Amino acid sequence: MLFALYYILAIVVLILHFTGFLVRRNLEWLVYVLAVTVFPAVIFL
Repeated sequence: MLFALYYILAIVVLILHFTGFLVRRNLEWLVYVLAVTVFPAVIFL
């Protein structure tokens, strides 16, 4: 269940990133936070 919520959050952040919403609101750091959280999961799997 948590994986599904994580993927939904990641998809929403990516959509907001590509539409420019995050840049206008100075929230571009959310993309980097998601990128950092992906690496442990990739190494673990």
